[in-house]
Amino acid sequence: MRRVVVTGLGMLTPLGNGVDINWQRLISGKTAIRKITDFDVSDISCKIAGQILSKVEDPEGGLDIDEWLEPREQKRIDRFIAYGIIASIQAIEDSGWKPQTDKDKNSTGVILGSGIGGLETIAKTTELLNSKGPRKISPFFIPSSLINLLSGQVSIKYGFKGPNHSVVTACSTGAHAIGDASRIIRYGDADVMVAGGAEAACCRIGMAGFAAARALSNNFNDNPAISSRPWDKDRDGFVMGEGSGVLVLEEREHAIARGAKIYAEIKGYGMSGDAYHITAPAETGDGGFRAMEAAVKDAKLNAYDIDYINAHGTSTPLGDMIELRAIGKLLKDKIEKTSISSTKSATGHLLGAAGAIEAIYSILSIVNQVVPPTNNLVNPDSETLGFDLVPIHAKKRTVKNVLSNSFGFGGTNASLLIGNAD
Repeated sequence: MRRVVVTGLGMLTPLGNGVDINWQRLISGKTAIRKITDFDVSDISCKIAGQILSKVEDPEGGLDIDEWLEPREQKRIDRFIAYGIIASIQAIEDSGWKPQTDKDKNSTGVILGSGIGGLETIAKTTELLNSKGPRKISPFFIPSSLINLLSGQVSIKYGFKGPNHSVVTACSTGAHAIGDASRIIRYGDADVMVAGGAEAACCRIGMAGFAAARALSNNFNDNPAISSRPWDKDRDGFVMGEGSGVLVLEEREHAIARGAKIYAEIKGYGMSGDAYHITAPAETGDGGFRAMEAAVKDAKLNAYDIDYINAHGTSTPLGDMIELRAIGKLLKDKIEKTSISSTKSATGHLLGAAGAIEAIYSILSIVNQVVPPTNNLVNPDSETLGFDLVPIHAKKRTVKNVLSNSFGFGGTNASLLIGNAD
């Protein structure tokens, strides 16, 4: 079977625009959760989120979208597509892959997804329709909102004519996109794939919807920085985030032949379904366990070979401990040898983009031999005893193999096993 490696990385998150600043801020324990000021949340219980900041708000790491996209282009796409294009540009440039021949273009594909897609555009267009009628609707409304148009836009921009696909599996989207893309390469349907996820659901209807589902934190509106606190006794829900993460995946021999920089290898991929509830994970954690077990089996490794787990860890009262029990079942009596942390404590939960940015953080932990911290873990839940959850401070350690978990509404689970490139 063909081996799949990572040759390009790109990301735009609440922590900043670009891979380097993301990693620097993540490892130093920064948090990107702030009060929402750009739309009205006075009547919504949760008033905080991890949003993309402008360069005015964050001169070092903020986004000036005009540097990436022409104003005319911006008007024709939802923010999630804009974020995905920006991360894709970064990843493709980082990879150095610029196919010139029809053969190379035909063997390069795109698989980018989103959990919700153009929610903000749909909401604003609905208001416009109701107030001014159908003649005011933009002809770009539908293509600006469709989730698969992110893949389409990137494919068109670069002339990539290989598999053009998209994933929509709620909060597992980014991980599923990477896993599916790796299998496309493994089975020879492409040599190079641009894969990941994007989300821009930090808008009034998005916040109101998740608040109505009682999924969001609302006890820390006056102190946003400590609101996302996986495994802490005071956790009370997840914090919304937005942005994008994109990877360039490549068949190993193809990458070596062109002298590409290789970050890591996608060694294993596991999927499962809870078949339990539309929003809650199965109480036994069986679905998450089976996805992790499948990833380990696919990689032909032992669970004890895992040095670090980037957990789904959303900071919800039930979900955090259900996942930790599943991890305990996987690792058995070796739990103290594996470090586990949740980077959502720094970024918030990027929904469909989460699995992709967390895969990038997992890769960087291998490259730098450092495990990111779990911020705000100051009062651990009693069930966390014995687990190395890397509280507050990053940890230097040997990192050869990482498991990255993503679990979504509807009971859809994905696990990626990423290893060092040898």
